[in-house]
Order: sequence, then C-alpha cells, then structure tokens
Amino acid sequence: MFESHSRVRYMKGLKRLALSILLLSGVLSGCSSNVTLQSPTIPQPLLEKIPISVGLRMPKNFEHFVHKESIYGREEWSIDLGRSNADFFTQLMNYMFESVTILGPTDDIEAAGIDALIEPSIDAFEFSTPAQSHTDAFAVWIRYRLKVYDREGTLISNWPVSAYGKSQATKMGNAKSLQRAAVLAMRDAAALMIMKFDSVTRISSLANHSATPPAPDEIRSHEVGSTETEGIKDDAS
Repeated sequence: MFESHSRVRYMKGLKRLALSILLLSGVLSGCSSNVTLQSPTIPQPLLEKIPISVGLRMPKNFEHFVHKESIYGREEWSIDLGRSNADFFTQLMNYMFESVTILGPTDDIEAAGIDALIEPSIDAFEFSTPAQSHTDAFAVWIRYRLKVYDREGTLISNWPVSAYGKSQATKMGNAKSLQRAAVLAMRDAAALMIMKFDSVTRISSLANHSATPPAPDEIRSHEVGSTETEGIKDDAS
C-alpha cells in the first residue's frame, strides 16, 4: 500500500515536470522574433538627374543582410533585410542618374562603359524596442557606406551615411512596427543621398571621363548624419 502511494506521487511529479518543460518551451519560443523586410518603395523625387552613367555593384552580404541580436540575454531577434537593400538602391540610383548599369562582382569596370562605379555596403544596423527606450515606439538606425570609383577603378569618395526611422508600436504586432521603422530609415537615407550625393562625392565631375582622380589623401570621407539624428546611437526620446 505504501509502495503504491509512493508510485502515484512519483508519477504525478513526472507529469508536473513534463508540464513545466512544455510551458517553459512555450515561453522561450515566444521570446523569438523573426522579421523579414519587404522591398520598400521610394516616392519619385522631383529632381534633375545627374547627367552621368554609373555602375551599381552590390556585395553579396549587402543583398542578403541579416541582423541577429539578443536583448537582455532573453529576447532573440532576427531581422532579414533580404533583397530590400538591393532593390532600394537600384530604385534610388535610377531616380538620381541618367543611366544605371547593374554590375556583378567580377564585371570589368572599364569594359562597362560607365563614368563611375557606386558600391554600397552596411557599416552598422541597430534597433531599439519600446522596452529598451521606455517609449511606445520601435527605432532603427542604419549606417550605409557608399564608395565611388572612377571608370578606371580608382576610389574617389568614401561616404558614410547615417539614417534613422521610428515607428509607433501598434496592435499589428512588433514585427510590423519594426519593419515600418526600417523602411523609414531607408527613406531617410534616400533623402540624404538625393540632397548631398553630388556635393559630397563630386561624382558629376566624372561625366564624360573628364575628371582627374584625386590623390589618396584627398578622398572624401565626410560623414553626413541622418535628417533625424546624427550617427548610430540610442533613442533617448
């Protein structure tokens, strides 16, 4: 009788343990957020295109950029920008320049018959959640780097561009809010490039192959901050 009672208690203990494991699994799985960014659209700006033919070459990790981060050591985030960066820059460059040619990593710059080559990359990607910023908004910071080469492959400009986007948390869910913040950051970068690209990089001077490449110590690397905030930093608002 005593042995039977002990066995019942043992079985109940096993059931409670199994239930605890299932509940813990549910909690842990609920702490993972996977966000895949769709290609953003950029409203066509009213501007005169820069009369130059450019090539656009995007590194593989730029076209398939994934940011992973653990918040407080508990909440796991995976943000997949997918081809959104490539589509974003292709659309933007076509708005800005007279002619745009997409080049692969092994394509010959001189054989492409272009005046300049633009190669974008990502230096940094950061985000904050409402719990981190103590607000009701998600925020995203992106620092792009734009390298501009002349038709012979000489680097003439190395330009870091910081951009910022912020989106209120909604009932649509955290993923949607974070996606919106990322799209707004990309649009912020677009606005900066439209306003500052030629004045910072002097790319128009390469039209018709007429420019003389600058000396290495003259390469322009001036950082232009976001229209919202300067650089990559925490949201304190």
